[in-house]
Amino acid sequence: MVTKSEETELNRLESQVDNGGGGAWEYLCLVRKLKVRRSDKVLKHGLSILNDSKKRSSLGSEEWTLYEEVAIAAMDCQSLEVAKDCVNVLRKKFPESKRVGRLEALLLEAKGSWGEAEKAYSSLLEDNPFDQVVHKRRVALAKAQGNLTGAIDFLNKYLETFMADHDAWRELAEIYISLQMYKQAAFCYEELILSQPTVPLYHLAYADVLYTLGGIENLLTAKKYYSSTTDLTGGKNTRALFGICLCTSAIAQLSKGRNKEDKDSPDLQSLATAALEKEYKHRASDKLSVFTSGFKRLKVSS
Repeated sequence: MVTKSEETELNRLESQVDNGGGGAWEYLCLVRKLKVRRSDKVLKHGLSILNDSKKRSSLGSEEWTLYEEVAIAAMDCQSLEVAKDCVNVLRKKFPESKRVGRLEALLLEAKGSWGEAEKAYSSLLEDNPFDQVVHKRRVALAKAQGNLTGAIDFLNKYLETFMADHDAWRELAEIYISLQMYKQAAFCYEELILSQPTVPLYHLAYADVLYTLGGIENLLTAKKYYSSTTDLTGGKNTRALFGICLCTSAIAQLSKGRNKEDKDSPDLQSLATAALEKEYKHRASDKLSVFTSGFKRLKVSS
């Protein structure tokens, strides 16, 4: 994550370079270091260096890194001829490079040559089955074509090897949710909670999925995870507070007051409702009456 001081320095350098004050290389190095996406600026200022033979030669071995950076930025900006020229230079310099091979496959993606890009990625994985970048590009390629089933297959295959990749589990869960495959999404969030139990986002997402599935058992578990979200966020997560109230209401309606496992409901509901009322009074006092009447319709006392 980019810190405030890093962002300030980046913006300062960007303004300096844009206004002709120099420092293009320092700016490009900082963009690469922080892994931020400023493709139009990278393309513009990167080309200004590459097109100047004196500036280019002064970079030494970093010249090839800049060619790669500009190639990716050019694809992002749909300047495909520029990207092609950069990739060709790199291929000439490094004829056996798999890294350049990834760039060539990426260029095929940018052109919309899906079949050729898939063949290129498959070939790269045959040479190195543990190339995480290529695995993820295949997922992105499938999603770009609207092939969510294919994306699921690729992600599941990837996670068989790289099961500690939290971002991949989360992406898989989100795809499952988009396809209304909630039980599979719940499994993904369970994996995430097991590996990172203190991340409130995973508790909240898991609770949302269970609430969507419905049924007494799922609602009881959903309420527990909404509660753990409030614990992990110091009671500051409005969505989790709403979740507690909605689960309490749904459980009461389904069980008609006969559910003995939910003895803490009245107290927990009262605390959540009070916290929500306080939040509305502080941030949106004009909406407090809407909130109160809405909760009465849900048969949740305030």
